[in-house]
Amino acid sequence: MDSAAVLARYDREAREGAQPDGPGARVERAGGVVRQVADAQGWNGVVWSGLDDSDADRVIGEQIACFTALGRDFEWKVYGHDRPEDLGSRLTAAGFRAGPAETLMVAEVAALALDAEPPPGVRLVPVTDRTGAALAVDAYERAFGADGTVLRHRLLGRLDAEPGTVVAVIALAGDEPVAVARLETVPGTVFAGLWGGGTVTAWRGRGVYRALVAHRARVAAAQGCRYLQVDALPTSRPILERLGFHALTTTTPYLYGA
Repeated sequence: MDSAAVLARYDREAREGAQPDGPGARVERAGGVVRQVADAQGWNGVVWSGLDDSDADRVIGEQIACFTALGRDFEWKVYGHDRPEDLGSRLTAAGFRAGPAETLMVAEVAALALDAEPPPGVRLVPVTDRTGAALAVDAYERAFGADGTVLRHRLLGRLDAEPGTVVAVIALAGDEPVAVARLETVPGTVFAGLWGGGTVTAWRGRGVYRALVAHRARVAAAQGCRYLQVDALPTSRPILERLGFHALTTTTPYLYGA
């Protein structure tokens, strides 16, 4: 895989050409940035920017003014190759807080090992209704120790309005949800994203996460996607590398607001 070419295509199609990630969201292109504006339970933020030393501070101020006027906290997603080189420092100086850095990893679907199955006693079940969404949120909250309100909102909205663009799956040990993960496709691009993959502590290290990646990769292949993309935490990166993913750059969320 030509990593530089794939990264350039990812920037062009998935970031600069971003589409709304759910019902009620809209994408705006203005002032050297591409941003998504959603309701209070959706994702609000900057997905791409093309800035330099001469305009970065002004554009940062414009985004703060825009989202503040809407009453929205928001995120500026900064990639390691974004310009200017000190964009992160400029955001911090403007009042943003940096979150944990992740690694943007991409794999060509055709090159992935897709035969990983869940461990004995665990089955993978697609989320197709409100009951499944509730199980997914339960697994998410236990895996990440975070509130799942936004995930519930996203799942239910997509299932109602755009069921073909999101695949959510839960891993059940008996009737207990022990892991959750999503696949999101972007119409008009060759990329599909792996999101929200997490396993509860007691089930980590048993192959559940690997099975969830393989399951979603099979779905992506069936839908004609060429590449899979994931923002990987340090705990996930080794697993993804063994499956055939390549690290392209870093990505760091800069958060503004509460």
